[in-house]
Amino acid sequence: MAIFLHRVGRIAFRHRWYVVLVWAAVLALAGFGALSAPKASDEGFSMPGIESQKAFDLMEQRFPGTAADGASARVVFVAPDGERIDAGGNRRAVEAAVASLAEGPQAVSASDPFRAKALSEDGRTAYATVTYEAGPKDLTAAARDRLKGAVEDARGAGLTVEVGGKALDEGGGPGGTAEATGVAVAALVLLVTFGSLAAAGLPLLTALIGVGVSLASILTLAHALHLSATTSILAMMLGLAVGIDYALFVVSRYREERSRGHEPREAAAVAAGTAGSAVVFAGLTVVIALAGLSVVGIPMLTKMGLAASGAVTVAVLIALTLVPALLGFWPNAVLTRRARAGRAGGTGGTGGTGGTGGGRSARDDAPKDATEGWGTRWARFVLRRPLPVLLLGVVGLGALALPMTDLRLGNPGDEAKPVSTTERRAYDALAEAFGPGFNGPLSIVVDARGTKDAKDAVRTVARRIGDTRGIVSVSPARFNEAGDTAVFQAVPSTAPTDERTKDLVTSIREERPEIVSGTGVTFAVTGTTALDIDIAGKVQSALVPYLTVVVGLAVVLLLLVFRSLLVPLKAAAGYLLSVLASLGVVVLVFQQGHGAGLLGAEHTGPIMSLMPIFLVGIVFGLAMDYEVFLVSRMREAYVHGRTPGESVTEGFRHSARVVAAAALIMVAVFAGFVSEDDSMIKMIGFGLASAVLLDAFVVRMALVPAVLALLGHRAWWLPARLDRLLPRVDVEGEALHRRPAGADTPPSGTVDPREVSRT
Repeated sequence: MAIFLHRVGRIAFRHRWYVVLVWAAVLALAGFGALSAPKASDEGFSMPGIESQKAFDLMEQRFPGTAADGASARVVFVAPDGERIDAGGNRRAVEAAVASLAEGPQAVSASDPFRAKALSEDGRTAYATVTYEAGPKDLTAAARDRLKGAVEDARGAGLTVEVGGKALDEGGGPGGTAEATGVAVAALVLLVTFGSLAAAGLPLLTALIGVGVSLASILTLAHALHLSATTSILAMMLGLAVGIDYALFVVSRYREERSRGHEPREAAAVAAGTAGSAVVFAGLTVVIALAGLSVVGIPMLTKMGLAASGAVTVAVLIALTLVPALLGFWPNAVLTRRARAGRAGGTGGTGGTGGTGGGRSARDDAPKDATEGWGTRWARFVLRRPLPVLLLGVVGLGALALPMTDLRLGNPGDEAKPVSTTERRAYDALAEAFGPGFNGPLSIVVDARGTKDAKDAVRTVARRIGDTRGIVSVSPARFNEAGDTAVFQAVPSTAPTDERTKDLVTSIREERPEIVSGTGVTFAVTGTTALDIDIAGKVQSALVPYLTVVVGLAVVLLLLVFRSLLVPLKAAAGYLLSVLASLGVVVLVFQQGHGAGLLGAEHTGPIMSLMPIFLVGIVFGLAMDYEVFLVSRMREAYVHGRTPGESVTEGFRHSARVVAAAALIMVAVFAGFVSEDDSMIKMIGFGLASAVLLDAFVVRMALVPAVLALLGHRAWWLPARLDRLLPRVDVEGEALHRRPAGADTPPSGTVDPREVSRT
């Protein structure tokens, strides 16, 4: 792999104009496709194989044309203190608002709360349900303006009016603030790390180009593949983070090779062959982990994983081709000011060694101006005290992971939004007036096909469910035209995300044979609350198997890379510690509420159902990134004759600063998404930022050198039989050091005029 990527780097450097033009054409084509593609359709969420989804599908089949996926709004009217909503001017204001809503664009119906008896017991609160023929994304501005206008008119009459439902939800998307924050922090970190505006700007430029290609491609395919807005946000989040990091590693290795005296083209080629090999393997682990989300069996999760893996693939390709090409335009600009001054003074140039040199050791190849940085000092500190560092790190991560034992999964709705939103205020008003369970009624779908007296049977089922402990009310049943299917709602006494509501749904399903006994019908429990419970159950049951597959995959992949039995096991154990600790931190904040207000999470409750699966998959890929970049430099030194301790120090001397910068950039990019309104994106951003912080600075920077110090030579041991069976991937670029001197380089004394150094 190293030899192949070395040639790719040389070709990209030499034919840089062609490479830049190709990527410009790709970006232009993707942008044109995004502009000309139809708007993404609002397909809704589906979860095959669970009871609530099967019941929903039955409703669509037996109640055709009911616009099940249409947008809806629940308008809540609250009278002033001491007044009734159904009296005098208050009633007239409500009726005027309902009449206006019923005549609005795309409106199917607007229920009159006084006829529908949608009044609270104290007569102060009422609500009207407005249904639309289009989904939330397809509602026109005129329809939303009519809704807002009716609300403002009612408020003008002295009423408190709030709107819940999805009618005002215009769909999420990249807002710009999070991305700008991440890029700004990344620029600062790169500038401090490299000390050069060009070196700091190049990774940012290539990462933004990669994100542009990825997002434009997703928008082009959004309508055909029914991709949601969350899909593009996740792809942007990961594409930006890994795009900066992968370019950072290549540029850093290029600067290192230049400091060894290599001419620009050869330095770019060696960077592509060594750091590029690590980029390929690290990117492959992220892609496999994200694509592996498809095994969970959730269509939306599969689409998000595949889209994000596509963004990571684009980032890898750009790091291997566009980065070397841009280095060809400004070969000296990315160097430090001292290095540029030295070359201008005649100490360097385009000549140099002309290659990596065959048979030279890592010690001989070291930069002559290398100084002992903090990475070297830290490595020596850990090597002197490996056991205390190991114990302290494991105990600390274990303590952070403890809250994970209390993990509860769910899908928070309007109650998780800030109180500044009308959706949250509508939720609170309904909960106060009608009880906490009113915001999450259970829909009971009764299949009475083949029953002689369907109406009597449905009444019997409704009565028995209404008598169930935990149910406060049951609505009248609504039959389809054929009269063989009915739907009614059962309102729990507890909130939708309450554990007691989950127990209630389980209890109704378990008592189903007794409830339908003698009626000749059957029923299924669905609705948003039941759907969320079923999703949480499916994800929770898939979490451990998926984690097992991911950890097993990590061991196999790292076995190929490092040709060691214990290093992969150590990496997998460290990954488990970091992912469990990050999940524990998420539970601590978003479920238990410690510091939640600082992040804008004003409501605590269950963790978003899909969030742990995302965290497990994404953190796996990112953890392996740092493992490969850091440990591959250690192995590179070890195979060139260094002792185990010296190999650890050498790896930290070359990689610690860059890995730390890459981790800080990822933390900044992910943390920027905590400001998003979407609760799932907020949780994912915080969880990923925490995971990267813990994995990079605790696991990779502390536990890895401590374990390698304790293992010594045994860390790199591999049974001879297994060594013969495993293919060689050469991530550390060992093959480049075995090449004959001058291989793939111009004849001595010749200089390609296109490679003349210029600032």
